Amino acid sequence: MNARPASPLVALIGHPNTGKTTLFNRLTGARARVGNYPGITVERSQGQVDLPGKAGVQVVDIPGTYSLVARSPEEQIAIDGVLGRHGLARPDLVVVVVDATQLERNLYLVLQIIELGCPVMVALNMMDAAAKAGVSINPKALSEDLGVPVVPTIATGRGDLDPLKAAMAQALGDRPSADRWRWQPGPGLQHDLDSLLPVLGEEAPSALDDAGRQAVALWALMSLDTDDDLTSVPGNLRLRVLERQRAAEQEGRDVDGEVVTARYAWIDAHAPQWLRHEPPPTTPTERVDRVLLHPFLGLAIFLGLMLVVFESLFTWSEPLIGAVETLVGGLQGWVRGAVPPGVVADLLADGVVGGVGNVLVFVPQIALLFLFIGLMEDSGYMARAAFLMDRVMRKAGLHGRAFVPMLSAYACAVPAIMATRTLERRRDRFITMLALPLTTCSARLPVYTLIIAALIPATPIWGGVITAQGLVMMSMYIFGLVMTLLVAAVLSRTIFRGDQMPLILALPAYRAPSARSVGRLVWSRSSVFIKEAGTVILVCTLVLWALLYFPRTGPEVQALEAQRAEIAAGATDVATLPEADQAKVEALDSAIAGTQLAHSYGGRLGHAIEPVISPLGFDWKIGVGIIGAFAAREVFVGTLGVVFSLGEVDEESEPLRQQLREARTPDGARQYTPLMALSLLIFFALACQCMTTLAAVKRETMSYRWPLFLLAYMSVLAWLCSFAVYQGGQLLGFG
Repeated sequence: MNARPASPLVALIGHPNTGKTTLFNRLTGARARVGNYPGITVERSQGQVDLPGKAGVQVVDIPGTYSLVARSPEEQIAIDGVLGRHGLARPDLVVVVVDATQLERNLYLVLQIIELGCPVMVALNMMDAAAKAGVSINPKALSEDLGVPVVPTIATGRGDLDPLKAAMAQALGDRPSADRWRWQPGPGLQHDLDSLLPVLGEEAPSALDDAGRQAVALWALMSLDTDDDLTSVPGNLRLRVLERQRAAEQEGRDVDGEVVTARYAWIDAHAPQWLRHEPPPTTPTERVDRVLLHPFLGLAIFLGLMLVVFESLFTWSEPLIGAVETLVGGLQGWVRGAVPPGVVADLLADGVVGGVGNVLVFVPQIALLFLFIGLMEDSGYMARAAFLMDRVMRKAGLHGRAFVPMLSAYACAVPAIMATRTLERRRDRFITMLALPLTTCSARLPVYTLIIAALIPATPIWGGVITAQGLVMMSMYIFGLVMTLLVAAVLSRTIFRGDQMPLILALPAYRAPSARSVGRLVWSRSSVFIKEAGTVILVCTLVLWALLYFPRTGPEVQALEAQRAEIAAGATDVATLPEADQAKVEALDSAIAGTQLAHSYGGRLGHAIEPVISPLGFDWKIGVGIIGAFAAREVFVGTLGVVFSLGEVDEESEPLRQQLREARTPDGARQYTPLMALSLLIFFALACQCMTTLAAVKRETMSYRWPLFLLAYMSVLAWLCSFAVYQGGQLLGFG
């Protein structure tokens, strides 16, 4: 039995881009909160509104949907929210927000909800846009035909919501009419529905009347098939549905076609009574769409806008990221000054404060990305972007909306994974988030820069127009994109095999974005990342810190520390020593750090995995770098600096490059060759060397299964491809 809220509950539902969320934000104001639906990652926005005579009424914003037909738990939320199933409370009133400029298309969802037997009213939104488009609607006549209240609204700041609030207060508690189906199923379909009624079980709540149970049976008949992901549906109901579907197919009946045709036939027959289309002048939206939806010019403009987004994540976020890093660095310095030197100081400074910094450093990029997504969604442009890219993305088994997260992943996979929430279907979200970490994110760039500059010859190509180094760098970006699309195609045909749903969307009129809605989106996404993914990142940071920190002592370390103590004897501060002695102390400090790292648990693990990575051309030092890079790929560079006893370095460090060039094996051969460099580049292009990415996937999937799968498949893919490059190159004589 679902728990009832203490006060009346109102559910808002409607197509995407109808202004539903804007209306929710205006109704609830600051008294709203964001959580998740039980068991899945779809966000649930709930708040309170004061209605005439009814204070503190609960309002929930159900995710946008074009229909109640569902193939996944995420899509099933709509009907569950309307009926109060699977842990959700049954609403006392369902307000269907419809776009007045596309009334006939929106009314299909209205009819579905009315058939279920819920107390319903219609918020006829965007009436101002409809008037400009030459659309004239008679709300009273529409209300009489539908049998439910219809209230014109303008959800933006210019609209007065008092009439809507008054109608909501009056409609609360209304009993639906028993005679509410506006169309009559044919004999074959009626037989199908009657045969399903005895096995509906809990899919049909006990409060439903006969007409409502018929509507649930129709939902099951149209939603369940061999490819759906509705695991909560009872097995006997599923078997009966599949049986009736096979019978309908043998009889030559198209169930979906019959239902859709019947509902739209009713809408078309009654529309002249309450809808008038006057030939309007060309609207601004139509004029803009002639450019933005042009097959070539529109695509060029979209790519230009994506370039701006891409540049913002790369460049515009840098001052904010730098400020976070400066703040974290200052706090680490303060901790070291306030706490006596030792394990506790190192734990607090490098483990705890450094771990928090690993979380906060992503917030500027996440906030900027969702700022752009919010602006595109709220302005109506996101639907155009999905339309433009759908044909290209569909070839790789992806949805048109997947392009924005994939492009964002070139800056960082973490905000890109969170951006997959713009995809409605679980299948599309999972394929996208499991493939996009293969794109060449900015964290790979320092690794590429170091390895290419140190080990790839700067040989001129094409008459000196480009060098081998530049060609390799460009090839790595192309390689990442190709592998992303290939993996997405494989996932869509194997693990997530199923029919690709056609892209169904309405192109809303362009409008000014709502600052409140966009700000709310940015705040909610950023805060969710900090609270949920941040916990996993902090734990992983502490574990990795411990691996690379302990144990701290050993004979070699003690010998080096004794040399340092002898040189610094009698000096209160190293800075007071002669310059020559200062240089010796600094060299010994680097040597101590390198020796401690080599003998740490992480260093020992690097030695332990050497037999596994040696077929790729890597030694234990590269292995330690790979382990350290799990904190973040760019840490690979700093870890190598410590391993080679060079202290703090970056990818531009010439001493580190020189060490890589001059390293020799016991027999005097080069340790790190151009072939090994290519193998290492391929490995970093494909391996999941980023605990933050795994934390983000865990957050979005609410399961450890999928981040572990991501880690496993990317690691195996990286090893196999690096093995093929290195061993194949040696067979061809490039060793």
